[in-house]
Amino acid sequence: MEKVNIGIMGVGVYLPSEVMTAREIADATNGVWSETAVIDKLGIVQKTMPGANDGTQEMGALAAIEAVKDAGIDPSEIDVILCFGEEWKEYPLTTSALYIQDRVKAVNAWGIDVQNRCCTSVTALKMAKDMMIADDEIKTVLVCGGYRNSDFVDYTDKNMSMMYNLSAGGGALILRKGLNKNLLLGSHIISDGSLARTAGVEIGGTVNPYNKENIETGFKSLRLMDAEKMKNRLNEVSQGNWLKCIDRALEKSGLERKDLGYLDILHIKRSAHLGMLKDLGLNEDQSIYLENYGHMGQVDQILSLSLALKEGKVKDGTVICMLAAGIGYVWAANIVKWGVAQ
Repeated sequence: MEKVNIGIMGVGVYLPSEVMTAREIADATNGVWSETAVIDKLGIVQKTMPGANDGTQEMGALAAIEAVKDAGIDPSEIDVILCFGEEWKEYPLTTSALYIQDRVKAVNAWGIDVQNRCCTSVTALKMAKDMMIADDEIKTVLVCGGYRNSDFVDYTDKNMSMMYNLSAGGGALILRKGLNKNLLLGSHIISDGSLARTAGVEIGGTVNPYNKENIETGFKSLRLMDAEKMKNRLNEVSQGNWLKCIDRALEKSGLERKDLGYLDILHIKRSAHLGMLKDLGLNEDQSIYLENYGHMGQVDQILSLSLALKEGKVKDGTVICMLAAGIGYVWAANIVKWGVAQ
């Protein structure tokens, strides 16, 4: 098969103006966590929070509009929209990709929503590349979405401290076939379905639907439904799966760990972030720790890339590893080489 280059031609981010500080998070835990511990251990100085008009679909649309501007294209050039926005959105059972199609005025595109939790943007990039290689009619793909699962966090639930960082925002990338710069190279994904129901929103589905008794607690019911099983399994396999994804994605790209120049990683606790950099032989200047933004799910990698470009951490020739993980459980890595292809 003839080699086809797929490159990133536009980046867009939307950030709400409201924030929740480490002090406010600590107060919400009723003193179980101190402000210092929230900053030092959880790695949250502050995080973005949704305002009244910051719906999941709308934040994805606003990010997409920015990506179109950054790409310098007419939105009618977009062929497909892959929306990674979360299921928690303005109206259930509406298709976010189609809302965004209308907002962006991508009149020639068709769209679909994809879900892989906090791995969805990294997964969707692989899907977009595979689609463009397989289908001659698909030349430009918009990958975008919004996130505000921060709404579900119960700060009084001690088991949920790993999700106190959940925030809000939107992100978008535009990919084009035949673009000989900012190339999306190899990808690798690992999933472990044994953890599919160890974490999620407990109330509001068909098993435990809303009723007049649970309506108040239902909106704060994002929980570890089997905390021991999930934590034990993650301690056993998570770092190894992440490193395998990185190494396999690099191998598929014809590269090695020593070639990496920037780690584009989701927000995780501070010690885990530093540990990953150490394992990869990278220094702190070769990544951005999202301590002032929190974890906006699958938007993190796009936010990190946008910040890195503005700060000069990513430039022509930089090899980027986009790294993600999502409850369910899934791990994923993409390799991108920034700049004009040699």
